[in-house]
Amino acid sequence: MEEQDEEEASGSEVSVCLQKITITDYSEDDYQYEEVSADDEFSLQEGDEDLSEALQAIQEQAEDARILASKPVLTSEKSVSEVPEAMDDFFCNFLVSLGMSRTLDCFQTEWYELVERGAFTAKDIGLVPTVYTCNQQLKAENMRLREDLDNYKRAANKAKEAFLKMQKERDFHRMHHKQAVQEKNRLLCDIKRLKAHYASYEPVLKQLTEKYQTALRQKMLTSLERDRAVGQVTGLQAILCSLESGCALQIPVKKAGRECERKKGLQGSTQKALQEARQQKMLDAGPAKDSEKKRYPKDSEFPVDSQVNSYIAPAKVCSQSLEHGEYKLEKTLKLHDAAVSCLASHPLKDMVVTGSDDHLWKMWALAGGSIIMVGEGHTDWVSGCCFHPSGTQLVTSSGDATVRIWDLSKEGCVLTLKGHAQAVWDCSWHSCGDFVASASKDSTSKIWDVNSERCRYTMRGHKDSVSSIEFLPFSNIVLTSSADKTLSLWDARTGLRVCTFYGHLHPCNHATFSPESNMIASVDTCGVLKLWDVRQADPIQSVDTGPRSANQVAFDYSGHTVAVASSDGAVKVVQPGLAQLHSLQGYGETEVQSVAFHHLAERLLSGAANGTVCLWTSEASVLSMEGTA
Repeated sequence: MEEQDEEEASGSEVSVCLQKITITDYSEDDYQYEEVSADDEFSLQEGDEDLSEALQAIQEQAEDARILASKPVLTSEKSVSEVPEAMDDFFCNFLVSLGMSRTLDCFQTEWYELVERGAFTAKDIGLVPTVYTCNQQLKAENMRLREDLDNYKRAANKAKEAFLKMQKERDFHRMHHKQAVQEKNRLLCDIKRLKAHYASYEPVLKQLTEKYQTALRQKMLTSLERDRAVGQVTGLQAILCSLESGCALQIPVKKAGRECERKKGLQGSTQKALQEARQQKMLDAGPAKDSEKKRYPKDSEFPVDSQVNSYIAPAKVCSQSLEHGEYKLEKTLKLHDAAVSCLASHPLKDMVVTGSDDHLWKMWALAGGSIIMVGEGHTDWVSGCCFHPSGTQLVTSSGDATVRIWDLSKEGCVLTLKGHAQAVWDCSWHSCGDFVASASKDSTSKIWDVNSERCRYTMRGHKDSVSSIEFLPFSNIVLTSSADKTLSLWDARTGLRVCTFYGHLHPCNHATFSPESNMIASVDTCGVLKLWDVRQADPIQSVDTGPRSANQVAFDYSGHTVAVASSDGAVKVVQPGLAQLHSLQGYGETEVQSVAFHHLAERLLSGAANGTVCLWTSEASVLSMEGTA
């Protein structure tokens, strides 16, 4: 039996662990053992019961309990392959797998007989691992490791290829970097050489620039002096003719009054003539009161209202050429760093003055846009500007509650007028050149005497801020617009209100006279444009250019076209007689704050909140120029 087991074990592919057992002679007899049940295995009969047998039975039961307790118990936490297998089960499974049924019967008979007899203990029997399971686990682990090895090899090959590729790219970029550094060094050398080359020209360029600016300024000053001299000669000739003929004194058209040299005590021809006429009148009427003479001896005399409006003839000439004209954008100039709040065209030259929220005003040439002069002095935004009728001086208003008069020949401020309690919105110069009007946020407007440098009249009557003010050309009538939704006409000689215009439903932003002085145009915060008959004080026509606010309005020199600066970024051109409304787009959504026509009636100028000025040219003027050519 032992040899057969060894042969079978050696012939098996799986190595097993065998235990050598010696079989006694009594196992070979033909004795038939009876089956004993578990309940009757150690039962004792009452008659044969003794102390020794009872103790032996107790010991055997304790030994069986210890053996059962020492056997491992399968739990759900461990798999079947992980639980060790008993020795007898191993042999039984082994013999069953080989089909050795007779050997299996003999083994079971002898094994369980020895166990029942107590020849084997639990320690002797022991446990053996499942060799097949271990081999399968090792084989699976080996296959898994081989797969991991193959994967690692492939990953290593890919990493090697990527590394080689990155090395090539690195070398390529390193080469290009070296080339770029060399090119940069070469360019730096060229730039240094060019800077050194052009640095030798900078002194010459600076000298030429200074000469050009000096020549341009000298040219402007010479032109202004010439115009002033021509005006003085014309005035003297007119006075001489009037004195020789003995006729009443007439004020020359566009003749300025006293030049702005108050500190030297000089007087212009107009004021000299007025003083001579006043003295003659005083001699005829008798001596005046000494108090009136000594109080304000430098006060100017208001001119008579019988002057002829010189704008009427040019308006008739221009009316036919601009009836069907539309405007196109010619150029855009960046002049200020803040919003352009006001515009004024020089009465005799192709020059324009713009005021801005950057506290500056600039005078520039209309042809090329080059800056001729910059005015510094206001401490807040510049709200209004207006040229002296002779073009030699300029008046500006500001948010600093002051009005300043600038002498262009001296390139500086010669007079600051203070008296308003709040910001000054607008200013205007009388056609005689001796009076300035200003409109303020404090609900008042003032008439200033340039010669005596004082406020002659404060005009009160508006219930809200006075937005704009303007002299009627060649007259003593003043037009004001207010946030109280009304327009008013005032007599500058007395400071009293003559007439009030009612019709706007929203605060008025600006109002102006037509060149022929028979019509008024006004705009309000909802974009409504109204045209008024001066003689009847009634609205003639109403045009809606909204819904955004209309900030300023201007007549062209024909009186047949009106331009409106709108907050929607467009300039609205209205031709009331033809019932036409054109929108000039040049700023996008940027607010247009100011608008004015050039004095030759060829261009329209508009200033916006982004500091730019647009120049618009009419098609009629272009066509006329082409026809002349």
